[in-house]
Amino acid sequence: MPITLHEDLPAYRILSDEGVMVMSPGRADTQDIRPLRIGLLNLMPKKIQTENQFARLIGATPLQIDLHLIRMTNHETKNTAADHMAAFYRPFSEVEESGLKFDGLVITGAPIEHLPFEEVTYWDELQRVFEWTQTHVHSTMGVCWGGMAMAWHFNQLPKHLLTEKVFGCFRHDNLAPASHFLRGFSDDILVPVSRWTEVRQSDIDRIDGLETLVSSPQSGPCLVEDAGHRALYVFNHFEYDSTTLKDEYDRDVAAGKPIEVPANYYPEDDPSRTPKNRWRSHAHLLYGNWINEIYQTTAFDMDLIGKG
Repeated sequence: MPITLHEDLPAYRILSDEGVMVMSPGRADTQDIRPLRIGLLNLMPKKIQTENQFARLIGATPLQIDLHLIRMTNHETKNTAADHMAAFYRPFSEVEESGLKFDGLVITGAPIEHLPFEEVTYWDELQRVFEWTQTHVHSTMGVCWGGMAMAWHFNQLPKHLLTEKVFGCFRHDNLAPASHFLRGFSDDILVPVSRWTEVRQSDIDRIDGLETLVSSPQSGPCLVEDAGHRALYVFNHFEYDSTTLKDEYDRDVAAGKPIEVPANYYPEDDPSRTPKNRWRSHAHLLYGNWINEIYQTTAFDMDLIGKG
């Protein structure tokens, strides 16, 4: 089954060329199928790159997905053309006003992790988003800063600033092999990490209702389930492309910023060599399992979402 995307969205052509099944909204409307409605609240500066990464994973399941792109209402992006934002994104205030309900929502990270949450310019609206998910979204996935922000809002789980950036691909342990979200996962998982903050297992252990599913001895908790809020917090980047860490490294080198070669990423840690993607299969498993779990548990009548 395909993911429904507007024909003019860059992801439509890119994913089609990769062999992902995509369908225009007009064609989707002719099918007698109740697609899963998934929202992507995109907080990243490079909107198109992020759209592609998440649409690729969400659209790879056997289920038909109706993907909606959402932005913060008053936050102006400087890295994506205004006509792209106007054509493909709806401000959250409009989505909220519409009463639209979603089977799933992904809240991305944002490069503002050095700021206290309350100092983020759109924090008040983002808190409204978090509360709105409890009545209008069946399952929410917060990624990196988005997950940390959501975990802070609902559980007061603190983030801690690091003196050095955790940057590279790190081995992770599968702590909950019976979890529905980890079906097919190996015991040992490689995941890209790129952040200046962390959450700590000692803090998680003090909060009832949180369960760490995947963690690394080097980079800490990676995937935490918050069943009471129907949420997953993913602090690392399963969705990254093969060259995302390379692009970050090259950008900082060109800017003269102090940056270490991303760990365990380039063959023999040599940045002149082409990195290999060793996390793609687990990325597809995680998002496929999430979509499948939504399909198995969401209400067919979308008006019932958020009502218990």
